[in-house]
Amino acid sequence: MGIPTVPDRLIQQAISQVLTPIFDPEFSDSSYGFRPKRSAHDAVYKVREYIKEGFKIAVDMDLSKFFDTVNHDVLMHRVARKIKDKRVLKLIGKYLRAGAVVNGRLQVTRKGVPQGGPLSPLLANILLDDLDKELEKRGHRFVRYADDFLVLVKSQRAGVRVSQSIERFLNRRLKLKVNEKKSQVAKTDDTDFLGFTFKGKKIHWSDKAFQQFKWRIKRLTGRSWFVSMEYRMEKIAEYLRGWMNYFGISEYYRPIPEIDHWLRRRVRMCYWKQWRYVRTRVSNLLKMGTHPNVAIPMSFSRKGPWKCARTLATQTGMTIKWLKDQGLLSVKELWVNIHYPATAR
Repeated sequence: MGIPTVPDRLIQQAISQVLTPIFDPEFSDSSYGFRPKRSAHDAVYKVREYIKEGFKIAVDMDLSKFFDTVNHDVLMHRVARKIKDKRVLKLIGKYLRAGAVVNGRLQVTRKGVPQGGPLSPLLANILLDDLDKELEKRGHRFVRYADDFLVLVKSQRAGVRVSQSIERFLNRRLKLKVNEKKSQVAKTDDTDFLGFTFKGKKIHWSDKAFQQFKWRIKRLTGRSWFVSMEYRMEKIAEYLRGWMNYFGISEYYRPIPEIDHWLRRRVRMCYWKQWRYVRTRVSNLLKMGTHPNVAIPMSFSRKGPWKCARTLATQTGMTIKWLKDQGLLSVKELWVNIHYPATAR
């Protein structure tokens, strides 16, 4: 990452706003990353469209350290095709070679585009537009989001052939390397694209994305995070909204109710941990309507908070409605709002 100073960000943003209307209209329709009125969801939907047409083999190629290895001469040659003002070209060149301060020392950048600057996404699209045009010329179905792209074909044999051909093009024309360990020719069911995979003709979030979700929720509901429950619930709600706004387009409903069960148990565990003393636990459970014959023995239990969170006492006290009143969002409700907005209203 190379984070520009405020004046540099302002100048880069100004350059980007002027150059985008010049370059963007001629970019490929199959390019979706960092472009006006286009999103990662649009790219995912396009992949699904190709799958429905019968293109179920994906050439999934990973560009090795793309932003760190961009050849400045190759990039500037492509910028200069449309920009003739030498002052602008010189300024862009200066930003590319500006270097970065690492551990207090300035390191020269002889190649690469620093991530984190407003101008970098546009420069990446300008460079990779040559790849888009080559794929279009060959008649391939493909989707690209920045340096992440898939080429969809109908057979494994065709996929291997296309993969080898693209790798040669990237090496010779754009001076980019393909990470062979992370690249593959596989069925779309086994392909991870922008955090999603495709089971048959349906969009699913990937296993990796779901594992990251669970890891983050565990952090937010960690027993050793000593914050108030009000603050904790705010952070959980904030994360759930953000995660579902992106991954909620998944068409796989089956795990949704189970996620809600697991989430409620994690939150009950937090409350139980905060109610450290027997008297506090008994008092709170009784206030919530738990029967004394259930609340009192449970409050004396030596079971850990995780096990206690799945007992009759905690579930009849900390009901679904009670947790909702405390601010806990339902993943199921968020999913329904995305897929059936009219029904949700």
